[in-house]
Amino acid sequence: MAKHNEFVVTDIVLIIFALLSSLLLRFDFGMDGAFKDYAQFIIMSMPPVIIFTLSFNKLFNLYNNYWNYASVEELLSIIYSVSLSNVAFIFYSYFINYKLIRINYYRFPFSVHIIFWILSVVLLGGARFMHRVYSSSERCYKKDQGKRKLLIVGAGEAGVMLIREIKRHRELNYSIVGLIDDDIKKLNKTICGIEVLGTRKDILNICKECEIEDIIVAIPSAGLSDKREIYNICKHTNCRLKTIPGIYEILDGKHSLKNVRDVSIEDLLERDEIKLNVDGINEYIHNKVVLVTGGGGSIGSELCRQLARFSPEKIIIFDVYENGAYELQLELKHNFPEVGIEVIIGSIRDYGILTSMFYRYKPEIVFHAAAHKHVPLMEENAAEAVKNNILGTYNLLKCCNSFGVKKFVQISTDKAVNPTNVMGATKRFCEIMVQAFNKGSNTEYVAVRFGNVLGSSGSVVPLFKEQIARGGPVTVTHPEVNRFFMTIPEAAQLVLEAAAMAKGGEIFVLDMGKPVKIVDLARDLIRLSGFTPDEDIKIEFIGLRKGEKLYEEPLMNELVLDNTKHEKIFVEKPMKYSMSYVNAAINEFKKVSELSSDDICELLEKEVPTYKRDNCKKEAKSQLLMV
Repeated sequence: MAKHNEFVVTDIVLIIFALLSSLLLRFDFGMDGAFKDYAQFIIMSMPPVIIFTLSFNKLFNLYNNYWNYASVEELLSIIYSVSLSNVAFIFYSYFINYKLIRINYYRFPFSVHIIFWILSVVLLGGARFMHRVYSSSERCYKKDQGKRKLLIVGAGEAGVMLIREIKRHRELNYSIVGLIDDDIKKLNKTICGIEVLGTRKDILNICKECEIEDIIVAIPSAGLSDKREIYNICKHTNCRLKTIPGIYEILDGKHSLKNVRDVSIEDLLERDEIKLNVDGINEYIHNKVVLVTGGGGSIGSELCRQLARFSPEKIIIFDVYENGAYELQLELKHNFPEVGIEVIIGSIRDYGILTSMFYRYKPEIVFHAAAHKHVPLMEENAAEAVKNNILGTYNLLKCCNSFGVKKFVQISTDKAVNPTNVMGATKRFCEIMVQAFNKGSNTEYVAVRFGNVLGSSGSVVPLFKEQIARGGPVTVTHPEVNRFFMTIPEAAQLVLEAAAMAKGGEIFVLDMGKPVKIVDLARDLIRLSGFTPDEDIKIEFIGLRKGEKLYEEPLMNELVLDNTKHEKIFVEKPMKYSMSYVNAAINEFKKVSELSSDDICELLEKEVPTYKRDNCKKEAKSQLLMV
């Protein structure tokens, strides 16, 4: 407010100067005899000219705008204000000075008004733009030598805690240039010695003028849409972008600056927060023994974390990879000491170890996330895909039936929809087995189908990050290739929610939202890393790989899906498959070690009616010709 008052005082001085200067210029600096005739009119005109100009300045927000980042829009506001104040003064003078008071003049010569208009625009505008130049230079170059220039978004409690933490730890090597906040009342105010420079719309200008190197977004209480909008603004600054933990962790003092993390690609994904039926999930998880196959993997480990929140009696982590399972075991024991955690190392292809585990622990709920999922690798290793994904799942389904498991949940994929690759075909047959087993069993067998999960092992995000760290290039298969994505926590939460609805035999389909272009994903990751796409880090297109589609099949087909009580979960209309059909196919699949890759693909085409590998070859060829 003090700076706004300074502008009012400055404007009064400049208006008086402009008016007197215009009169002196018009009347030859007082040498013209007519100048004396206007003396009384000049004295009586000065107060209304000042009042009208200040009033129109106020009307056009010239005392509210943040002049450190003044632009053409602000200059136009000055022009409008000065023009209207001149017109208003003429009308006022005509009716008051000329008609009412009977002064000889109701206006100055037109040349005076023109000169006054020009001088007012130049002086009022010049004062503000000089303020911008001075403030910018003072703010941007007072930085400590050798320290990184930091802009903090958020001037609330979290921002204050962040400032204090940075000031306490000089070794962090930050020089805080300023704060950003959308609260107009905070503009130009100083908080902990740091000035609030502008709102989110000023971020790009501030970063450019002050050569900002790092941005920390400190608005933990803001909604997802607000955060996402700010992240999307910041990603165009080429600054390193970071954010802080949730609001409750900040207010409880559980986190310090060491917990500030990089803004991830998941933060930019347009996904709304999941609303869970906590009571429904708790009812089937609380005090139960839960088995998670592939528990050390990306989806499996997040399922275990989400399950632990509902206090099961025991979580059994079953995985062939020991390191991931061991690390998860340590994490869960630390965060959820009241939950029993067991780790079993083994393969679902080993029926003996499965039966031994089921006999010993008697799991009541089974989440099946173990699978080979890498599309190009499975094209080259079709036999292993069948052995693990189909035969391994068959072993597990049999154990669930034999040991009276209450609920079995198969983690499926969008690649099971009209599959064009071996991996998708094997997952589609798993869905067929789930529906067949459900018919003659007391176990509720269900499948949950969703698309790609950001950040999971083997996905594009870790690959892109490695390529960026090496300096590029980032490799994308095709400029138009797109995929459906969701975050790992979102996928795990919706799996738990879908399982709570299950009655048996359903294939639940999760709403994946809009598809995302992989090249856009790559560009966002490059920007988040502080580089400029196609300049600092190149993007190369390498062509579709074997078994890949240009576009994934849409999961949301209203012709084959029904709604559920959750807006993001749908259920596919059931298809009838018998156990005799499944058992006959399994007998054929057990011979895959003796078959060539082409023979295995032919067998999959026979047993999975929707599998058409030729479609993929045709699509890839046509798209490469287009490139």
